[in-house]
Amino acid sequence: MAGLATAGALTAVSAEKAAAQAASDSVLRTALDRGKLIVGTGSTNAPWHFENDAGELVGMDITMGRILAKGLFDDPTKVEFVMQDPAQRIPNVTTNKVDITIQFMTMTAQRSQLIHFSRPYYVEGVALLTLPGSENKTFDKLLAGGSATRVSILQNVDAESSVHYALPQAQVMQIDTQANVLQALESKRVDAAAVDLSTVRWLASRNPDKYFDAGKSWYSMLYGAALRQGDLDWLTYVNQTFTIAMFGHETALYDAAFKEYFGQEPPPRHPGFPVI
Repeated sequence: MAGLATAGALTAVSAEKAAAQAASDSVLRTALDRGKLIVGTGSTNAPWHFENDAGELVGMDITMGRILAKGLFDDPTKVEFVMQDPAQRIPNVTTNKVDITIQFMTMTAQRSQLIHFSRPYYVEGVALLTLPGSENKTFDKLLAGGSATRVSILQNVDAESSVHYALPQAQVMQIDTQANVLQALESKRVDAAAVDLSTVRWLASRNPDKYFDAGKSWYSMLYGAALRQGDLDWLTYVNQTFTIAMFGHETALYDAAFKEYFGQEPPPRHPGFPVI
């Protein structure tokens, strides 16, 4: 009960007092004084950031922004989303146009020289999308097909090696756009489409009569939010808030979004030894 009592006492601390503890130039203090959070993101990439049928901006990235706003103001709606091109993800942070970028951004050592990354909030990968009525819809069947297996993938320098990592003998069809990668599968010109794991889970969960998750993923890539360098107070706040939302006592927003956008329940968290 001591822990619960302490937690209750801490909730009585006002936002103004909390802001006063942050460095004068910290985004933490700026956002609290402003009364809202400003998040750079996109609007055209489901399940990360897109408009639903009602015209509302939704997605996993959007939920992560609302999680930060709820922590700051106890109100997940106190956030302004600034639409930006992927090329603006870093410049808009470094020039203070946005407080943070949350836009399915892969963490790399090169980017980390320019901005701080938050702790990862999703582990992306390459996965295989197939047709539910196909005889070769599972990974085991695709692998057993050897050189007869055909896979479409977005054209890039690593496309061939990426597919062959999982299916060493497969025929690889490199295609110019993601939409055409999927169209090749739908028209049965290929047996599988190699796309992002999040895309596979989104499409297969939303359209089970049209798409199937073959059950194989590889090449882990970490997605993190981008923050301005040198602001330890803001970085610490973001990291701790994400950790609480994913592993602590306030997981409702994260869990609902994970199920909504990826069609899966997050793994259970067990009290005791911390696994974060």
